[in-house]
Amino acid sequence: MTHDAQHDRLLIIDFGSQVTQLIARRLRELNVYCEIHPFQNVTDAFLADFAPRAVILSGGPASVFADGAPMPPQSVFTLGVPVLGICYGQQVMTHCLGGLVERGHGTAEFGRAFVSPTSEALTLLDGWFDLGREQVWMSHGDHVSRLAPGFSVYGTSPHAPFAITADVARQFYAVQFHPEVHHTPKGAQLYANFVRLAGFKGDWTMDAYREQAIAKIREQVGDARVICGLSGGVDSSVAAVLIHEAIGDQLTCVYVDHGLMRLNESEQVVGMFRDKYNIPLIHADESDLFIDALEGVSDPEIKRKTIGRLFIEVFEKHAKSIGGADFLAQGTLYPDVIESVSFSGGPSVTIKSHHNVGGLPEKMGMKLVEPLRELFKDEVRALGRELGLPESFIGRHPFPGPGLAIRCPGEITREKLEILRRADAVFIDQIRKHGLYDDIWQAFVALLPVRTVGVMGDGRTYDFACALRAVTSVDGMTADYYPFSHDFLGETATRIINEVPGINRCTYDITSKPPGTIEWE
Repeated sequence: MTHDAQHDRLLIIDFGSQVTQLIARRLRELNVYCEIHPFQNVTDAFLADFAPRAVILSGGPASVFADGAPMPPQSVFTLGVPVLGICYGQQVMTHCLGGLVERGHGTAEFGRAFVSPTSEALTLLDGWFDLGREQVWMSHGDHVSRLAPGFSVYGTSPHAPFAITADVARQFYAVQFHPEVHHTPKGAQLYANFVRLAGFKGDWTMDAYREQAIAKIREQVGDARVICGLSGGVDSSVAAVLIHEAIGDQLTCVYVDHGLMRLNESEQVVGMFRDKYNIPLIHADESDLFIDALEGVSDPEIKRKTIGRLFIEVFEKHAKSIGGADFLAQGTLYPDVIESVSFSGGPSVTIKSHHNVGGLPEKMGMKLVEPLRELFKDEVRALGRELGLPESFIGRHPFPGPGLAIRCPGEITREKLEILRRADAVFIDQIRKHGLYDDIWQAFVALLPVRTVGVMGDGRTYDFACALRAVTSVDGMTADYYPFSHDFLGETATRIINEVPGINRCTYDITSKPPGTIEWE
């Protein structure tokens, strides 16, 4: 990744913790630019080039005394910048600087714990211990048993006598717990104190990023042409508007309408980009092609593969119709980049297949333009506001690439897609009317491959059942069902059954993720 030279940078060295991304999130919320790199990529040469203003050593599952345990380069401790060790990071710091880490009986801690201060004050802990002890989140089997020379203890817990340690003279700080998780309520304050100690100005803003990204796009693209696959989702929309601001009509967007969108969605997306931004846009209405190929298909994997294959063919056809392009724009985000860097095997070359227009750049000889690859989702939304995108686009729930095809378990038919489209529109309308849209990560209707007997008026019906699905989530990796009131569910079911011919029964899906997934297929 190219480093951002215009901002003070913080380096997070990753030792394999499941929550390393959360450290980066906390820092970005403080307007501090940071990057995560696996420990094996952080060499002396890398450190000299990256020139961080501060370093954080993440947690991880290893034991520092095991053979081949992950280690940072010793030069981390001679850079002359503040270093903060978290959990394994504390242990590895202690180990590298001459202390002792052991595994002993009765010293493991998992879950909620309480840390109490020692008599000495520490600037890193400003705002902590105002009411005595602080709740933290522990997850460790090993423990520091002897401090490294120069270190003192500033906090203890029942099973961690060295819960908070520091060598103030060298600006080395270490904690046995995880301040990045929400189970450590004052964790954000600790990170704020650390970046203040390190002298960060907090100048990583979307306004600054916008100017810098535009300059970077112009430098990369020159006078070449760029095509962008537009889905109507926030990532591709923000990428398109940003690139258009940089290079104007050198950008052409291709919106592939596969006939699996929600009610009036294609008109809204195309309308916004044509009317508000005047961006060259090809509206490829290929719904018959896709639905003809999907009709009668019930296997979810075949559905996804068929849609993916056709999408590439259609995109390639329309890209050629404008004379081709040298660059393909994608809305790749920083979590995709992190996930594609294998912790054990070094950087991998591919982002997860569902995050990009699979296979196209190589096949068509195009290079990628990915102006959002340093941003988290909430930062993309902030950038969208900076660029003037309407709130209706910025706050939209995620929508899967295969669209309604994977919300229609069983065989796909035009009739079923139309029923689903109308039921989904009623559900979302209900959520908006009740002011709940922004509280929910994703909401939709799934049309079940089940017909049930019902009574409407004096007649018998034999129509489809549907399932309502609404979840809360931070990042889509885990999710809980949204706790609608029974009144809301009753009112919504009545509206769908009354307003959507073909449905006579509604259910609400209360499965969390895991064990379920958010989508039905």
